[in-house]
Amino acid sequence: MVKSTFFRRLNNFIIAEAGINHNGKLKTALKLVDIAKKNGASAIKFQTYITEKRIKKKYKNIFDILKKCELKFDDFKTIKDYCKYKKIIFFSTPFDKESVNFLNELNVKLFKVASFDIGNYELINEIIKTKKPTIVSTGMASLNEIEKVYNTFKKKKIDLALLHCVSSYPNNDSSSYLSNINFLKNRFKCEIGISDHTNDIKIPIYGRLLGAHIIEKHLKINNGHKCVDAPVSITGKQLYELKLETDNIKKILNNVSFGIRKEEKGSIKFKRNKII
Repeated sequence: MVKSTFFRRLNNFIIAEAGINHNGKLKTALKLVDIAKKNGASAIKFQTYITEKRIKKKYKNIFDILKKCELKFDDFKTIKDYCKYKKIIFFSTPFDKESVNFLNELNVKLFKVASFDIGNYELINEIIKTKKPTIVSTGMASLNEIEKVYNTFKKKKIDLALLHCVSSYPNNDSSSYLSNINFLKNRFKCEIGISDHTNDIKIPIYGRLLGAHIIEKHLKINNGHKCVDAPVSITGKQLYELKLETDNIKKILNNVSFGIRKEEKGSIKFKRNKII
């Protein structure tokens, strides 16, 4: 698979992961769109699901949280229209066939497969039917699972990006396994990014330095925002700093250059061929 036409043209594509941090409230979801746009995100991503098809009722605590945070399909149409007005890409992670088909009808530009569903081919095959570019997170995934999903999309000639991810909430800097980024870059001919679950911006900056052109970070309104993913989320201010720092990396790396660089012209007089 050559690097996709969709993902290949992206440079420092920052995804503000709203997820379910809206707590099931449309007004809060739209506020997250505002914050993402204002602070430089390229896209904002949500989670679209029918709770009963995502988790069994016997897991009551998680079921109740997801049910509380479940938005109606009509709400996502409102969010999509608002994102179009604000000029920020809207997309979502679907967790069931109905959500895939609904999002496709909304004409989303791309899809996201969560780490938890990397082996869920009932869902993946439904996404593949749409032929839309897809991002897949790789938390908890074995190399065989990653190769299988990569080859599945390759066979169907569908644009794919893989995100290095550690499914720990929150994750620690020392458990970020950033060496996986270079490994994935060398192993697979597709765009590689990072979905980070630390509660700061240092790790995604390091990830961008290693060549991750897609960065996904959970977003919250502020530090007082009581939401499910608060421990792994950053504020708008942090998102803005992440955008600035990662945009600067290309300038800092610059092009390969030897000899007397323009910045060194003032030092030519100190260059010597012999001892005086």
